[in-house]
Amino acid sequence: MAKKEFPGIHFYDQDFVDVYDQTWAWMEDYVITPDEASGLLPRLFSNPESPLLHQTESCFSTFMMVYSNKKYASAPQLDTFYQKQEENGAIRSAYFVSDGKAYFTPENPDGLCIPLFAWAEHNLYHKVGNKKRVKEVMPFLEKHFEWLDANFKTDFGLYAVPIEATSCPASPRKKAKYFIDFNAAQAMNALYLSELGEILNDKEISFKYKRHYFALKTKINTLMWNEDVQLYVDLDAEGNQVAVKSIASFWTLLAEIPNDARIEKLLAHLTNPETFGTPNPFPSLAVNQEGFQELGHGPNGSVYPHLTFMIIKGLEKYGAFELARESAIRHLYYMLDTLHPEGNKRGNVWEAYKPLKEGAAEWPDQPDFPRAQLLQYVGLSTIALMIENVIGLYISLPKKTVDWKVPTIEAMGIENLSLKRNMVTILSNKTSRGWEIRLESEKLYYFTIDILSLKKRKTLPIPSGKCSMLIDKL
Repeated sequence: MAKKEFPGIHFYDQDFVDVYDQTWAWMEDYVITPDEASGLLPRLFSNPESPLLHQTESCFSTFMMVYSNKKYASAPQLDTFYQKQEENGAIRSAYFVSDGKAYFTPENPDGLCIPLFAWAEHNLYHKVGNKKRVKEVMPFLEKHFEWLDANFKTDFGLYAVPIEATSCPASPRKKAKYFIDFNAAQAMNALYLSELGEILNDKEISFKYKRHYFALKTKINTLMWNEDVQLYVDLDAEGNQVAVKSIASFWTLLAEIPNDARIEKLLAHLTNPETFGTPNPFPSLAVNQEGFQELGHGPNGSVYPHLTFMIIKGLEKYGAFELARESAIRHLYYMLDTLHPEGNKRGNVWEAYKPLKEGAAEWPDQPDFPRAQLLQYVGLSTIALMIENVIGLYISLPKKTVDWKVPTIEAMGIENLSLKRNMVTILSNKTSRGWEIRLESEKLYYFTIDILSLKKRKTLPIPSGKCSMLIDKL
Protein backbone atom coordinates (compact mmCIF):
# COMPACT_ATOMS: atom_id res chain seq x y z
CA MET A 1 0.00 0.00 0.00
CA ALA A 2 2.67 2.47 1.03
CA LYS A 3 4.66 2.07 -2.17
CA LYS A 4 1.66 2.88 -4.36
CA GLU A 5 0.26 5.85 -2.46
CA PHE A 6 3.48 7.47 -1.28
CA PRO A 7 6.80 8.26 -2.94
CA GLY A 8 8.98 5.17 -3.14
CA ILE A 9 12.63 5.44 -2.08
CA HIS A 10 15.62 3.43 -3.26
CA PHE A 11 18.66 2.94 -1.06
CA TYR A 12 21.40 0.33 -0.86
CA ASP A 13 20.38 -0.62 2.70
CA GLN A 14 16.93 -2.20 2.42
CA ASP A 15 16.28 -1.73 6.16
CA PHE A 16 16.17 2.03 5.57
CA VAL A 17 13.58 1.54 2.83
CA ASP A 18 11.56 -0.79 5.05
CA VAL A 19 11.34 1.62 8.00
CA TYR A 20 10.38 4.42 5.61
CA ASP A 21 7.53 2.30 4.17
CA GLN A 22 6.54 1.11 7.63
CA THR A 23 6.18 4.68 8.91
CA TRP A 24 3.66 5.49 6.16
CA ALA A 25 1.76 2.33 7.03
CA TRP A 26 1.64 3.29 10.72
CA MET A 27 0.42 6.80 9.98
CA GLU A 28 -3.17 5.78 9.18
CA ASP A 29 -3.62 4.90 12.86
CA TYR A 30 -2.46 8.39 13.86
CA VAL A 31 -5.14 10.31 11.99
CA ILE A 32 -7.66 11.49 14.56
CA THR A 33 -11.02 13.25 14.33
CA PRO A 34 -11.49 15.39 17.45
CA ASP A 35 -14.92 15.74 18.99
CA GLU A 36 -17.08 18.20 17.08
CA ALA A 37 -17.53 20.31 20.22
CA SER A 38 -13.77 20.90 20.38
CA GLY A 39 -13.71 23.25 17.41
CA LEU A 40 -10.56 21.46 16.19
CA LEU A 41 -10.33 20.50 12.54
CA PRO A 42 -10.97 16.88 11.46
CA ARG A 43 -8.30 14.45 10.22
CA LEU A 44 -5.46 15.76 12.35
CA PHE A 45 -2.23 13.85 12.80
CA SER A 46 -1.66 13.09 16.48
CA ASN A 47 -1.10 10.33 19.00
CA PRO A 48 -4.52 8.61 19.25
CA GLU A 49 -3.94 7.78 22.92
CA SER A 50 -3.21 11.36 23.96
CA PRO A 51 -6.01 13.63 25.22
CA LEU A 52 -4.09 16.64 23.87
CA LEU A 53 -3.12 18.11 20.52
CA HIS A 54 0.34 19.61 21.00
CA GLN A 55 1.58 22.66 19.12
CA THR A 56 5.24 21.60 18.96
CA GLU A 57 4.41 18.10 17.73
CA SER A 58 1.98 19.49 15.15
CA CYS A 59 4.49 21.98 13.75
CA PHE A 60 7.26 19.39 13.47
CA SER A 61 4.93 16.80 11.91
CA THR A 62 4.36 19.02 8.85
CA PHE A 63 7.98 18.53 7.78
CA MET A 64 7.30 14.88 6.96
CA MET A 65 3.63 15.10 5.96
CA VAL A 66 4.53 17.28 2.96
CA TYR A 67 5.95 14.11 1.38
CA SER A 68 2.72 12.10 1.58
CA ASN A 69 1.69 12.88 -2.03
CA LYS A 70 -1.29 14.82 -0.61
CA LYS A 71 -2.75 11.83 1.24
CA TYR A 72 -2.19 13.68 4.52
CA ALA A 73 -2.65 17.44 4.44
CA SER A 74 -0.11 19.44 6.42
CA ALA A 75 -2.03 22.72 6.55
CA PRO A 76 -4.76 21.57 9.02
CA GLN A 77 -2.03 20.77 11.57
CA LEU A 78 -1.31 24.49 11.72
CA ASP A 79 -4.74 25.90 10.85
CA THR A 80 -6.43 24.28 13.84
CA PHE A 81 -4.12 26.30 16.12
CA TYR A 82 -4.75 29.52 14.19
CA GLN A 83 -8.48 28.99 14.68
CA LYS A 84 -7.86 28.85 18.42
CA GLN A 85 -5.95 32.14 18.45
CA GLU A 86 -7.28 34.51 21.10
CA GLU A 87 -8.05 38.22 20.68
CA ASN A 88 -4.69 39.19 22.20
CA GLY A 89 -2.81 36.92 19.75
CA ALA A 90 -2.17 34.04 22.16
CA ILE A 91 -1.94 30.51 20.81
CA ARG A 92 -1.54 27.97 23.58
CA SER A 93 0.86 25.02 23.66
CA ALA A 94 -1.86 22.34 23.63
CA TYR A 95 -5.63 21.85 23.41
CA PHE A 96 -7.86 19.04 24.63
CA VAL A 97 -9.16 16.88 21.80
CA SER A 98 -12.45 16.38 23.67
CA ASP A 99 -13.58 19.99 24.16
CA GLY A 100 -10.91 22.16 22.51
CA LYS A 101 -10.02 23.94 25.76
CA ALA A 102 -6.46 25.16 26.23
CA TYR A 103 -4.13 23.14 28.43
CA PHE A 104 -2.41 25.01 31.28
CA THR A 105 -0.18 23.89 34.13
CA PRO A 106 1.04 25.73 37.25
CA GLU A 107 4.57 25.58 35.81
CA ASN A 108 3.44 27.06 32.48
CA PRO A 109 0.39 29.19 33.34
CA ASP A 110 0.30 30.94 29.94
CA GLY A 111 0.44 27.73 27.92
CA LEU A 112 3.57 29.10 26.25
CA CYS A 113 5.36 27.16 23.53
CA ILE A 114 8.53 27.55 21.49
CA PRO A 115 7.46 29.46 18.31
CA LEU A 116 7.75 27.32 15.17
CA PHE A 117 4.81 28.41 12.98
CA ALA A 118 6.73 30.69 10.58
CA TRP A 119 9.46 28.06 10.04
CA ALA A 120 6.82 25.43 9.30
CA GLU A 121 4.89 27.75 6.95
CA HIS A 122 8.06 28.66 5.05
CA ASN A 123 8.82 24.97 4.50
CA LEU A 124 5.19 24.35 3.49
CA TYR A 125 5.40 27.13 0.90
CA HIS A 126 8.45 25.57 -0.77
CA LYS A 127 7.03 22.04 -0.72
CA VAL A 128 3.44 22.90 -1.74
CA GLY A 129 3.92 26.19 -3.59
CA ASN A 130 0.78 27.96 -2.34
CA LYS A 131 1.49 31.71 -2.21
CA LYS A 132 -2.17 32.46 -1.43
CA ARG A 133 -1.81 30.54 1.82
CA VAL A 134 1.11 32.72 2.91
CA LYS A 135 -1.10 35.80 2.57
CA GLU A 136 -3.92 34.13 4.52
CA VAL A 137 -1.79 33.01 7.49
CA MET A 138 0.35 36.15 7.90
CA PRO A 139 -2.21 37.92 10.16
CA PHE A 140 -2.18 34.95 12.57
CA LEU A 141 1.61 34.76 12.58
CA GLU A 142 2.05 38.50 13.12
CA LYS A 143 -0.51 38.61 15.92
CA HIS A 144 1.17 35.67 17.65
CA PHE A 145 4.59 37.33 17.36
CA GLU A 146 3.19 40.55 18.84
CA TRP A 147 1.70 38.60 21.77
CA LEU A 148 5.08 37.05 22.56
CA ASP A 149 6.76 40.43 22.19
CA ALA A 150 4.30 42.27 24.43
CA ASN A 151 4.13 39.71 27.23
CA PHE A 152 7.49 37.96 27.48
CA LYS A 153 10.15 40.34 26.16
CA THR A 154 11.75 42.26 29.01
CA ASP A 155 13.70 45.51 29.14
CA PHE A 156 16.71 43.24 28.82
CA GLY A 157 15.82 42.77 25.14
CA LEU A 158 15.38 39.00 25.56
CA TYR A 159 12.39 36.75 26.27
CA ALA A 160 11.84 35.44 29.80
CA VAL A 161 9.78 32.24 29.80
CA PRO A 162 9.24 29.20 32.04
CA ILE A 163 11.51 26.25 31.31
CA GLU A 164 8.43 24.25 30.26
CA ALA A 165 8.11 26.55 27.22
CA THR A 166 11.54 25.56 25.90
CA SER A 167 12.43 22.69 23.59
CA CYS A 168 14.46 20.85 26.20
CA PRO A 169 13.60 21.38 29.88
CA ALA A 170 16.74 19.69 31.24
CA SER A 171 16.93 19.92 35.02
CA PRO A 172 20.40 21.59 35.16
CA ARG A 173 18.85 24.61 33.36
CA LYS A 174 16.33 25.43 36.07
CA LYS A 175 18.35 28.38 37.42
CA ALA A 176 17.91 30.22 34.13
CA LYS A 177 15.28 32.78 33.16
CA TYR A 178 16.34 33.66 29.60
CA PHE A 179 16.64 30.40 27.66
CA ILE A 180 18.79 30.20 24.56
CA ASP A 181 16.50 27.84 22.64
CA PHE A 182 13.38 29.96 23.10
CA ASN A 183 15.20 33.19 22.24
CA ALA A 184 16.92 31.63 19.21
CA ALA A 185 13.59 30.21 18.04
CA GLN A 186 11.98 33.65 18.37
CA ALA A 187 14.84 35.09 16.30
CA MET A 188 14.17 32.35 13.72
CA ASN A 189 10.48 33.26 13.91
CA ALA A 190 11.32 36.85 12.98
CA LEU A 191 13.72 35.70 10.25
CA TYR A 192 11.08 33.56 8.54
CA LEU A 193 8.35 36.17 8.99
CA SER A 194 10.66 38.53 7.10
CA GLU A 195 11.15 35.92 4.36
CA LEU A 196 7.39 35.31 4.13
CA GLY A 197 7.02 39.07 3.70
CA GLU A 198 9.50 38.88 0.80
CA ILE A 199 7.40 36.11 -0.78
CA LEU A 200 4.40 38.45 -0.64
CA ASN A 201 6.50 41.31 -2.04
CA ASP A 202 5.58 43.24 1.10
CA LYS A 203 8.69 45.26 1.88
CA GLU A 204 7.15 46.76 5.01
CA ILE A 205 6.56 43.35 6.64
CA SER A 206 9.94 42.09 5.49
CA PHE A 207 11.81 45.09 6.91
CA LYS A 208 9.80 45.12 10.15
CA TYR A 209 10.73 41.55 11.08
CA LYS A 210 14.25 41.83 9.75
CA ARG A 211 14.74 44.65 12.26
CA HIS A 212 13.33 42.43 15.04
CA TYR A 213 15.63 39.63 13.90
CA PHE A 214 18.86 41.63 13.90
CA ALA A 215 18.09 43.22 17.27
CA LEU A 216 17.54 39.80 18.87
CA LYS A 217 20.49 38.24 17.04
CA THR A 218 22.76 40.99 18.36
CA LYS A 219 21.51 40.49 21.94
CA ILE A 220 22.06 36.73 21.74
CA ASN A 221 25.55 37.10 20.30
CA THR A 222 26.50 39.76 22.85
CA LEU A 223 25.06 38.22 26.02
CA MET A 224 24.62 34.47 25.52
CA TRP A 225 27.88 33.26 23.97
CA ASN A 226 30.22 31.62 26.48
CA GLU A 227 33.79 31.46 25.26
CA ASP A 228 34.86 28.99 27.96
CA VAL A 229 32.44 26.25 26.92
CA GLN A 230 32.21 27.60 23.34
CA LEU A 231 28.44 27.37 23.25
CA TYR A 232 25.45 29.69 23.54
CA VAL A 233 24.04 29.40 27.06
CA ASP A 234 21.07 30.57 29.15
CA LEU A 235 21.00 33.62 31.45
CA ASP A 236 19.61 33.97 34.97
CA ALA A 237 17.29 36.76 36.12
CA GLU A 238 20.24 39.17 36.64
CA GLY A 239 21.67 38.46 33.19
CA ASN A 240 24.49 36.21 34.41
CA GLN A 241 25.32 33.23 32.24
CA VAL A 242 24.19 29.76 33.35
CA ALA A 243 26.83 27.75 31.53
CA VAL A 244 24.96 24.46 31.07
CA LYS A 245 26.05 22.62 27.93
CA SER A 246 22.65 21.80 26.46
CA ILE A 247 21.45 20.88 22.98
CA ALA A 248 19.38 24.07 23.23
CA SER A 249 22.47 25.98 22.07
CA PHE A 250 22.10 24.58 18.55
CA TRP A 251 18.80 26.31 17.84
CA THR A 252 21.10 29.21 16.96
CA LEU A 253 22.10 27.36 13.77
CA LEU A 254 18.56 27.41 12.39
CA ALA A 255 18.31 31.08 13.32
CA GLU A 256 21.61 31.81 11.49
CA ILE A 257 23.05 33.49 14.58
CA PRO A 258 26.70 32.27 14.80
CA ASN A 259 29.40 34.03 12.79
CA ASP A 260 32.16 32.11 10.98
CA ALA A 261 34.42 31.81 14.04
CA ARG A 262 31.65 30.58 16.33
CA ILE A 263 30.14 28.16 13.85
CA GLU A 264 33.44 26.26 13.74
CA LYS A 265 33.36 25.90 17.52
CA LEU A 266 29.74 24.74 17.52
CA LEU A 267 30.40 22.18 14.78
CA ALA A 268 33.40 20.91 16.73
CA HIS A 269 31.04 20.02 19.60
CA LEU A 270 28.87 17.95 17.25
CA THR A 271 31.83 15.68 16.44
CA ASN A 272 33.37 15.68 19.94
CA PRO A 273 32.45 12.44 21.79
CA GLU A 274 32.96 14.20 25.13
CA THR A 275 30.13 16.65 24.45
CA PHE A 276 27.56 16.08 21.66
CA GLY A 277 29.33 13.81 19.15
CA THR A 278 27.91 10.62 20.66
CA PRO A 279 27.46 7.37 18.68
CA ASN A 280 23.75 8.17 18.41
CA PRO A 281 23.71 11.92 17.66
CA PHE A 282 22.89 14.20 19.47
CA PRO A 283 22.28 14.01 23.26
CA SER A 284 20.09 16.62 24.91
CA LEU A 285 22.85 17.28 27.46
CA ALA A 286 26.60 17.20 26.86
CA VAL A 287 28.32 13.98 27.97
CA ASN A 288 30.73 15.91 30.21
CA GLN A 289 28.01 18.12 31.70
CA GLU A 290 27.12 17.47 35.34
CA GLY A 291 23.73 15.75 35.38
CA PHE A 292 24.26 13.80 32.15
CA GLN A 293 22.71 10.32 32.28
CA GLU A 294 23.81 7.46 30.04
CA LEU A 295 20.29 6.02 30.09
CA GLY A 296 18.88 9.36 28.96
CA HIS A 297 16.59 10.23 31.89
CA GLY A 298 14.44 12.39 29.62
CA PRO A 299 16.18 15.65 28.70
CA ASN A 300 19.28 14.77 30.76
CA GLY A 301 21.00 12.98 27.90
CA SER A 302 18.34 11.32 25.73
CA VAL A 303 18.53 11.59 21.95
CA TYR A 304 15.25 13.02 20.67
CA PRO A 305 14.54 12.57 16.92
CA HIS A 306 12.97 16.04 16.60
CA LEU A 307 16.00 17.73 18.16
CA THR A 308 18.40 15.73 15.99
CA PHE A 309 16.27 16.87 13.03
CA MET A 310 16.54 20.47 14.23
CA ILE A 311 20.33 20.30 14.36
CA ILE A 312 20.60 18.63 10.94
CA LYS A 313 18.43 21.37 9.39
CA GLY A 314 20.68 23.91 11.11
CA LEU A 315 23.80 22.25 9.68
CA GLU A 316 22.37 22.74 6.19
CA LYS A 317 22.21 26.50 6.79
CA TYR A 318 26.01 26.49 7.09
CA GLY A 319 26.70 24.11 4.21
CA ALA A 320 27.70 21.18 6.45
CA PHE A 321 25.84 18.68 4.27
CA GLU A 322 28.25 15.79 4.79
CA LEU A 323 28.09 16.01 8.60
CA ALA A 324 24.31 16.33 8.32
CA ARG A 325 24.06 13.17 6.21
CA GLU A 326 26.48 11.16 8.34
CA SER A 327 24.56 12.13 11.48
CA ALA A 328 21.20 11.22 9.92
CA ILE A 329 22.47 7.78 8.86
CA ARG A 330 23.96 7.01 12.28
CA HIS A 331 20.77 8.11 14.02
CA LEU A 332 18.65 5.92 11.72
CA TYR A 333 20.81 2.86 12.44
CA TYR A 334 20.04 3.24 16.16
CA MET A 335 16.34 3.46 15.32
CA LEU A 336 16.59 0.31 13.22
CA ASP A 337 18.25 -1.47 16.12
CA THR A 338 15.16 -1.08 18.33
CA LEU A 339 12.81 -1.84 15.43
CA HIS A 340 14.58 -5.13 14.66
CA PRO A 341 15.93 -6.43 18.00
CA GLU A 342 17.69 -9.78 18.25
CA GLY A 343 15.72 -12.85 19.27
CA ASN A 344 11.96 -13.08 19.40
CA LYS A 345 11.38 -9.68 20.97
CA ARG A 346 8.94 -7.33 19.28
CA GLY A 347 10.60 -4.17 18.03
CA ASN A 348 9.42 -0.56 17.88
CA VAL A 349 10.53 3.02 17.34
CA TRP A 350 10.63 5.48 20.23
CA GLU A 351 10.28 9.08 21.31
CA ALA A 352 13.86 9.07 22.66
CA TYR A 353 17.00 6.94 22.56
CA LYS A 354 20.15 6.33 24.58
CA PRO A 355 23.11 8.38 23.34
CA LEU A 356 26.02 5.98 23.93
CA LYS A 357 24.58 2.56 23.13
CA GLU A 358 21.62 0.81 21.53
CA GLY A 359 18.12 0.99 22.88
CA ALA A 360 15.30 3.30 23.84
CA ALA A 361 16.09 5.89 26.50
CA GLU A 362 15.14 5.07 30.07
CA TRP A 363 13.97 7.20 32.99
CA PRO A 364 13.21 5.17 36.14
CA ASP A 365 11.22 8.02 37.70
CA GLN A 366 8.99 8.31 34.62
CA PRO A 367 7.57 4.89 33.65
CA ASP A 368 5.64 6.39 30.69
CA PHE A 369 8.88 7.59 29.09
CA PRO A 370 9.71 7.17 26.28
CA ARG A 371 6.51 6.90 24.26
CA ALA A 372 6.49 4.20 21.61
CA GLN A 373 5.83 5.10 17.99
CA LEU A 374 5.54 8.85 18.53
CA LEU A 375 5.34 9.37 14.77
CA GLN A 376 5.17 13.16 14.94
CA TYR A 377 8.86 13.03 15.87
CA VAL A 378 9.97 9.59 14.64
CA GLY A 379 8.76 10.32 11.10
CA LEU A 380 11.11 13.31 10.93
CA SER A 381 13.96 10.79 10.83
CA THR A 382 12.41 7.90 8.91
CA ILE A 383 10.76 10.09 6.23
CA ALA A 384 12.03 13.69 6.14
CA LEU A 385 15.70 12.96 6.89
CA MET A 386 15.58 9.92 4.61
CA ILE A 387 14.47 12.03 1.63
CA GLU A 388 16.36 15.24 2.36
CA ASN A 389 19.61 14.07 3.94
CA VAL A 390 20.19 10.37 3.30
CA ILE A 391 19.04 10.51 -0.32
CA GLY A 392 19.79 14.24 -0.45
CA LEU A 393 16.84 15.87 -2.27
CA TYR A 394 15.90 19.50 -1.63
CA ILE A 395 12.74 20.71 -3.33
CA SER A 396 11.27 24.15 -4.00
CA LEU A 397 8.02 24.18 -5.94
CA PRO A 398 7.84 27.97 -6.40
CA LYS A 399 11.31 27.90 -7.93
CA LYS A 400 10.56 24.66 -9.87
CA THR A 401 13.86 23.26 -8.59
CA VAL A 402 15.09 19.95 -7.24
CA ASP A 403 18.64 19.99 -5.81
CA TRP A 404 20.35 16.65 -5.24
CA LYS A 405 23.24 17.01 -2.78
CA VAL A 406 25.22 13.82 -2.22
CA PRO A 407 28.76 13.22 -0.87
CA THR A 408 29.28 10.43 -3.42
CA ILE A 409 27.09 8.80 -6.03
CA GLU A 410 25.39 5.65 -4.79
CA ALA A 411 22.51 3.48 -6.00
CA MET A 412 19.57 5.41 -4.61
CA GLY A 413 16.75 7.79 -5.45
CA ILE A 414 13.03 8.44 -5.31
CA GLU A 415 10.11 7.59 -7.56
CA ASN A 416 6.62 8.98 -7.98
CA LEU A 417 7.13 12.04 -5.81
CA SER A 418 4.25 14.46 -6.32
CA LEU A 419 5.36 18.04 -6.92
CA LYS A 420 1.95 19.69 -7.06
CA ARG A 421 0.56 18.30 -10.36
CA ASN A 422 3.88 16.85 -11.44
CA MET A 423 5.11 13.32 -10.65
CA VAL A 424 8.89 13.07 -10.52
CA THR A 425 11.28 10.12 -10.42
CA ILE A 426 15.06 10.48 -9.88
CA LEU A 427 17.22 7.35 -9.66
CA SER A 428 20.97 6.74 -9.85
CA ASN A 429 22.44 3.40 -10.95
CA LYS A 430 25.76 2.10 -12.15
CA THR A 431 25.64 0.92 -15.77
CA SER A 432 28.17 -0.28 -18.31
CA ARG A 433 28.64 3.39 -19.25
CA GLY A 434 29.30 4.46 -15.66
CA TRP A 435 27.05 6.14 -13.11
CA GLU A 436 23.80 7.20 -14.70
CA ILE A 437 20.93 9.28 -13.33
CA ARG A 438 17.50 8.49 -14.78
CA LEU A 439 14.87 11.20 -14.54
CA GLU A 440 11.17 11.13 -15.33
CA SER A 441 8.77 14.06 -15.05
CA GLU A 442 5.41 15.20 -16.36
CA LYS A 443 6.46 18.86 -16.50
CA LEU A 444 9.57 20.98 -16.90
CA TYR A 445 11.66 21.63 -13.78
CA TYR A 446 15.29 22.50 -13.02
CA PHE A 447 17.52 19.80 -11.58
CA THR A 448 20.83 20.52 -9.82
CA ILE A 449 23.21 17.65 -9.13
CA ASP A 450 25.85 18.52 -6.52
CA ILE A 451 28.40 15.74 -5.87
CA LEU A 452 30.25 17.08 -2.85
CA SER A 453 33.27 14.75 -2.91
CA LEU A 454 33.94 15.35 -6.62
CA LYS A 455 33.14 19.07 -6.44
CA LYS A 456 30.84 18.58 -9.42
CA ARG A 457 27.77 20.81 -9.64
CA LYS A 458 25.51 21.18 -12.65
CA THR A 459 22.02 22.65 -13.16
CA LEU A 460 19.95 21.39 -16.07
CA PRO A 461 16.38 21.95 -17.26
CA ILE A 462 14.58 18.60 -17.14
CA PRO A 463 11.89 18.39 -19.82
CA SER A 464 8.68 16.41 -19.51
CA GLY A 465 9.09 12.71 -20.21
CA LYS A 466 12.10 10.48 -19.56
CA CYS A 467 15.76 11.37 -19.83
CA SER A 468 19.10 10.39 -18.33
CA MET A 469 22.52 11.85 -17.67
CA LEU A 470 25.97 10.33 -17.20
CA ILE A 471 27.93 11.64 -14.23
CA ASP A 472 31.24 11.37 -16.11
CA LYS A 473 29.90 13.77 -18.75
CA LEU A 474 29.01 16.54 -16.29
